[in-house]
Amino acid sequence: MDRSARLRLLVAAAAVVALATALTAAANVALTVISTDPYKNIGSQHATEVEPDSLSAGSTIVTAVQVGRYYNGGSSNIGWGRSANGGTTWTHGFLPGLTVNSSPPGSYSRASDPSVAYDAKHNVWMVNSLALVGQNTVSGAAAVVNRSTDGGATWGNPVTVHAASGGEDLDKNWIVCDDTAASPFYGNCYVEFDDAGNGNLLEMYRSSDGGLTWTASVVPPASVIGGQPLVQPSGHVVMPIDDGNEGSVESFVSVDGGATYTGPFAVAGISSHRESGNLRSGPLPSAEIDGAGTVYVVWDDCRFRTNCSTNDIVMSTSTDGVQWSPVTRIPIGTTTDGHDNFLPGLAVDKATSGSTAHVGLVYYFYTQSNCTLFSCQLDVGFVSSQNGGASWGAPIQLVGPMSLRWLPNTNQGRMVGDYMSASFAAGKAHGVFAVATLPTGTVSRDCASASPNCHQALETNAAGLTLPAGGEVPAGGDRVAVAPGSSPFSPAPATAR
Repeated sequence: MDRSARLRLLVAAAAVVALATALTAAANVALTVISTDPYKNIGSQHATEVEPDSLSAGSTIVTAVQVGRYYNGGSSNIGWGRSANGGTTWTHGFLPGLTVNSSPPGSYSRASDPSVAYDAKHNVWMVNSLALVGQNTVSGAAAVVNRSTDGGATWGNPVTVHAASGGEDLDKNWIVCDDTAASPFYGNCYVEFDDAGNGNLLEMYRSSDGGLTWTASVVPPASVIGGQPLVQPSGHVVMPIDDGNEGSVESFVSVDGGATYTGPFAVAGISSHRESGNLRSGPLPSAEIDGAGTVYVVWDDCRFRTNCSTNDIVMSTSTDGVQWSPVTRIPIGTTTDGHDNFLPGLAVDKATSGSTAHVGLVYYFYTQSNCTLFSCQLDVGFVSSQNGGASWGAPIQLVGPMSLRWLPNTNQGRMVGDYMSASFAAGKAHGVFAVATLPTGTVSRDCASASPNCHQALETNAAGLTLPAGGEVPAGGDRVAVAPGSSPFSPAPATAR
C-alpha cells in the first residue's frame, strides 16, 4: 500500500471514530435516569421526556416532567419522580386521572407545563400542570393540581384550580406554597398562569386548605408569560415574570396572602439572542429565594456580547420584589468565547442566605453558537456560588454533546423544554434535565423522522454537586481560558451514553 493510500485509510478510520463519538452523548459526571416514556399512543413522539421542574423539602426531592411530547403542544401525561434520601435513589410514576393516557384515565387529551410545590402546613406535595384539549388545534382547558399526602410516593386525581371558559386559553402555569411557620399566611399556596386567548392576561389563584379549593386573586390587567412566584418568610409573594413579549423581566407582589397583587415593577429589559439549529428556547426567567427572603432571578441575555451574538446567563436580586439590583453576568466563560448559554434552572439553598447564600445553576449551552440542526452540539452545564452570586466557581459540564436531531420536534423547534430545574438537598445541588441519545429505528437517526424510537429521558446527577472550594471569578468577570485538556468543558473520563 502506497503512502497516499495509507493516508486515505487513516483519514477514513478517523472519520468513522468521529462519527461513532458523535452518535453518543458523554456523561461527564455519573447520571441517574429518573424516568422514561412508557407510552405508545399515536401522535406523541416516543420515547421523550421534556421540561422538568423539581423541589426539595428536607431529604425529599420531587420532580415532574412532560412525557411523550406532541409536535403541536403538550404531552401524553405528566410523569413524577421522587427521592426520599436526598437524591441517592429514585422512584417514579405517572399522574392519575389527568389525560386519556393516565391510569385511571382522565378527561383531557394532553398535559403540559408541570411545576412542583410542597405545603408544609398540610403535609401535601402538589404537581401543578396545564390540562389541554384538542388534536389539530390544542388549547389550555384548565390549570390543575395533583396532590400527594404521603410524601410524593402516590398521587391523587387532579383538582381543578381554574377551568377555561369563553375564549380563555390557559398557558404557562406555576405553583408555590408558603412554608414558613411564622408567616401570617403559612399554608397558603399560589398558582399563576396566563390567558393566551386574551392577550396573555395574568391570572393568580390561592388555596389555604392544601390545594383542595382555589380562589381567584385580584391582579393588575397585565400581559405576561412564564412567571415563577416565590414566598418570603414574611408571607409576601414576589413573582418575577416575562412581560409577555420577551421584552423585559418584571415582578408582581402580594402582601395580603395572595388576595391582591400590585405591579408590574421593572426588573430589567431583555436582550435576547435566538439560538441556532431551530432549538425551542426563549429568555423566560428562572427564580428562587434564600432563607432570609432575597429573591434571585436569572435569564439568558446577550447584552454583554458584541452584536448580541450569543447569550450569557444574567442575574438580578431583590429583597422586596419592587427594587431590583443591576443586572450582572454569571461568569461561565468570556464574552468572546463563542459559547451560547440558555434555558437556565436556578437553585438556592434555603438553609443559607445573604452574603453566604449558596446558589446553583444548571443550563444548556453550545460551545459553538454558529451551527445548524446538523452541526449544533447541545450540552448541560452547572455553575455555583457560595456568596450569593458575588463570585462563581468553575463551570462543570454534566452531559453532552447531544445532536439536536435526537430531540423531539415541535412547532417552535427541537425541544428539551422551556425550562429545567435544580434543587438543593442536604447542602448539595441536584439538577434535573432532559438527556437525549441516538434514536433507533430510522435510517436518518432523527427523532422527528417517521416511526422513530427516540431516546430522551429525565436524568439527574447521581451524586449531589458540591460548591467550589476555589477558582471563583467575580460576577461580570471573564473566566480566563485554561490549557487544552484542563478546560471545564473538556470532558473528564467520559462514559458513553
